[in-house]
Amino acid sequence: MTFLHEEIGRGVAMAGFRDIIGHKQIIEHFQNAIKLDKVSHAYILNGPDLSGKKMLAEAFAMALQCEKKGIEGCMECHSCKQAMNHNQPDIRYIVHEKPNTISVDDIRKQINQDIVIKPYANPYKIYIVDEAEKMNPQAQNALLKTIEEPPAYAVILLLTTNADLFLPTILSRCICFHLKPAANENVRSYLMKCLQVPDYQADICTAFAQGNVGKAMKLAGSEDFQDLKDSAVQLMKRIKDIDIYEMGEAVKQINEYKMSINDYFDIMMVWYRDVLMYKATMDINGLIFKEQIYDIKKQASRSSYHGIQEILKALEKAKIRLNANVNFDIVIELLLLTMKEN
Repeated sequence: MTFLHEEIGRGVAMAGFRDIIGHKQIIEHFQNAIKLDKVSHAYILNGPDLSGKKMLAEAFAMALQCEKKGIEGCMECHSCKQAMNHNQPDIRYIVHEKPNTISVDDIRKQINQDIVIKPYANPYKIYIVDEAEKMNPQAQNALLKTIEEPPAYAVILLLTTNADLFLPTILSRCICFHLKPAANENVRSYLMKCLQVPDYQADICTAFAQGNVGKAMKLAGSEDFQDLKDSAVQLMKRIKDIDIYEMGEAVKQINEYKMSINDYFDIMMVWYRDVLMYKATMDINGLIFKEQIYDIKKQASRSSYHGIQEILKALEKAKIRLNANVNFDIVIELLLLTMKEN
């Protein structure tokens, strides 16, 4: 999967295929379709939030409408400039008033009744439906009628985090792409070269993003994530030296991040995997927390292999317990005791 600055909203100028990290096969398919004049009437782009769905859809739409008729938007013609500013009259974005539902009225008014009107001055009329999984069954059935008998100039792009929620009849009439993660080295390189993120921060954001460039960008620019990371790291540095009577304060500290507790646990997991890796290899090159090498070394010398494995197991157990609604403070206290004793 991959991407540059996708679902970061309408305020961000549209980018072309050349700006996209990864998604090579999808881009090649789109470009071949343009070159061979075999553009389908309906596509599904399926992938996690911030994975690049909107960026791919917009780059494709811009290329289709480009006045220079190439396989990539030229970024210079009148149509491309309009597209980049999200005011190209024949690239339509479907909006919905209800936050969790795209209704049958939304589809009828914005697609079905509009699609019969020919494009203003462009070869195609393109509809981008973000969060398309929010279409209720009635909306999907209404859209199905249009997908079954579309005008020659129509292209509908459905962007979704879960294509399994579409009716089988919709799926069978669309070309479906599943977005794959980008290579970590490409994500890291993008953060450092294009966003000037320091190497140690790029390592951490890349590790957490798991190939999702949009998520990596979001983390790199998030003060909340930096605060959460700093809190977790400081706690792990001193956990072995905390007295039992100080445990309450440590629990209280973690309680501040209750709404992001899975991210907090993930930071801890990455830390202890670094400790385990350093203990096994004595090599800092593969570590995520390279800038904390002094404390990683110290912890590796104080913990056994078995002890580190017990901590990693305890973190998994803590996640399961919280999902089962076990008391938050008790779960955290048990976890911290395991970390202290191992």
